[in-house]
Amino acid sequence: MNSQTVRIHAFGGPDQLVLETVPVASPAPGEVCIGHRAIGLNFIDVYQRTGLYPNALPLALGMEGAGVVEAVGDGVTHLAVGDRVAYASMPPGGYCERRVMPAQCVVRLPDAISFEEGAAMMLKGLTVQYLLRQTQPQGGLHPGDFILFHAAAGGVGLIACQWARAMGLRLIATAGSDEKCALALAHGAAYAINYRTEDFVARVLEITGGAKVKAVYDSVGADTFMKSLDCLAPFGLMATYGNASGKVPPVDIGVLAAKGSLYVTRPTLFTFLASRERTQAMADDLFGMVTSGAVKIRIDQRYALADVAQAHRDLEARQTTGSSILLPQGC
Repeated sequence: MNSQTVRIHAFGGPDQLVLETVPVASPAPGEVCIGHRAIGLNFIDVYQRTGLYPNALPLALGMEGAGVVEAVGDGVTHLAVGDRVAYASMPPGGYCERRVMPAQCVVRLPDAISFEEGAAMMLKGLTVQYLLRQTQPQGGLHPGDFILFHAAAGGVGLIACQWARAMGLRLIATAGSDEKCALALAHGAAYAINYRTEDFVARVLEITGGAKVKAVYDSVGADTFMKSLDCLAPFGLMATYGNASGKVPPVDIGVLAAKGSLYVTRPTLFTFLASRERTQAMADDLFGMVTSGAVKIRIDQRYALADVAQAHRDLEARQTTGSSILLPQGC
């Protein structure tokens, strides 16, 4: 059995992405074979394509997808052939028609959630789950608390705006245009700041009456990190979980003392997904938020799998909003 699969043979730009026919083996013990109906697109895919997050070559990209189980290896008891499933998982390899992968991070997809929603929500939604539910400042987060969320009009950000609203949090969003700010507000942000035309530190101080925020959630990286520290109240938490503008430079740890005994963390989703039990519990929380209507998954871009290079160009140029998905041939 074969699969049309997107791979790279050298690190670099979008032109390195090549669609190839690749043989697919039968699943080994602990593995399943999934026939994709939709595939998620995420900024981590760019990091892997460029070599910022290095992997062995040739490399099949893609960390997120949804489809149907086509075969099950020995020892897999929570899935069966024909199950509708979704995942966010290591190793990469989701840009394809079908793949064999570890079953540990694959979960059944509720009938009320479409394949496209499943592919668009797993990595992004589970990221929001571990950020807002599990990566909290000292004393936790409570209704009425202010938090700052950068890149709030993207796939992760729009889910975070809605999830924060459901938790009673006052999320201050940043985005790069008035249109993106309006999108964040429409999805539950309490306030929105266009960082291209406004000083977000000054606006945060104005919005909070000088009290600042309890936590900052930042996937932008180099461009926002230091200024974000100035938005934190004493004992506040800076959670940096991405590098869209480049890696955060080395930080003088004494700065954290000077700015109010701050906490800094660099969490990764796959640390949280280290066991099937934790993966299932996090997915159940996410599915509950979506099926209840508290969180709606917005898909603003759909690309054929063969057009993946253009999808990467759009993502890097920050021309996308909400979530983006890739569709295998015939889907």
